Amino acid sequence: MSNRRSRNTQTSAATQPPFEGDLLPAAGAKMEAFTFGDPTPVLDERGILDYLECWLNGRWYEPPMSLDGLAKSSRASVFLQSGLNFKRNMLARTFIPHKLLTRQTFEQFALDFLWCGNGYLEKRDSMMRSTLGLQPALGKYMRRGVDLDTYYQVRGWGDEHEFKTGTVFHQREADINQEIYGLPEWLPALQSALLNESATLFRRKYYNNGSHAGFIMYMTDTAQNETDVAALRSALKAAKGPGNFRNLFMYAPGGKKDGIQLIPVSEVAAKDEFASIKNISRDDMLAALRIPPQLMGIVPQNAGGFGSIKEAAEIWAMNELEPVQARLQQVNDWLGEEVVRFRPFEPVADNSLLNP
Repeated sequence: MSNRRSRNTQTSAATQPPFEGDLLPAAGAKMEAFTFGDPTPVLDERGILDYLECWLNGRWYEPPMSLDGLAKSSRASVFLQSGLNFKRNMLARTFIPHKLLTRQTFEQFALDFLWCGNGYLEKRDSMMRSTLGLQPALGKYMRRGVDLDTYYQVRGWGDEHEFKTGTVFHQREADINQEIYGLPEWLPALQSALLNESATLFRRKYYNNGSHAGFIMYMTDTAQNETDVAALRSALKAAKGPGNFRNLFMYAPGGKKDGIQLIPVSEVAAKDEFASIKNISRDDMLAALRIPPQLMGIVPQNAGGFGSIKEAAEIWAMNELEPVQARLQQVNDWLGEEVVRFRPFEPVADNSLLNP
């Protein structure tokens, strides 16, 4: 009776559908397999963040996303950080310094506006209430108060500074979900930047590992004994890590031609997809930053190249640089004095410098 009950229990357990991640034993063998879960829609999980907007802690509003994480992500890819620095450099190139706004202060102000969509300038007055100058306030640590006119600099728990009301200018990038803080224009390319970083990190691990993506050693030769198998296993383990790429010699008297086989695991696919991932993610970031590839120093892959650098720079200055300059000049209306001024963008006139 007990044998029949245990046999029924085993039969019912075997007929139950497998759950996600369960191991599936194959009949008559010791091989193991596992199932993958269904695709997870990203909209169902991140859509809830749109309802949170900016959280109010009683004194100031928190940003809609982590500025610390956004600052780290801006350096995830060489193309993203280089593109932000390029736009900052072009703005600084055409900026005309003012006695109240130095070039160094403007560069910090412009960089904060580009990487996080929020630029801040603090107006410092004298005892006679005349403006002494404008100083940058790092956008990573700035928080906006409940009345939207008071600003705080919060560097950590208990490390906070409240600015005098009306002394901070906030250059904000428009957002569709909230009107407290700005968000950078390149935010849709964040996933591409992280994918580019992941591909690079995978490639580093791929080369640091002596066996690259790994392989399966398939041995069917009956001429081998357990001692030979153990010696071969020790030799393969010693070929990984530091001092890798070692040659391996094996002598098998009486062995068959295909008695020992090495089957690579996704080695070809890893080599083929790396360049594709890097190029596609790079194009996404350049599209979000709206910078022509020839201005970023990217080497063309075709014989025709990218065309004239001078013409690309002129079109870029008209469509991208001038609108950003116009937005940064909003500080003039707030201060009542023209402190942000730009000279017209002029590319190199001598074509010999562009085409040596």
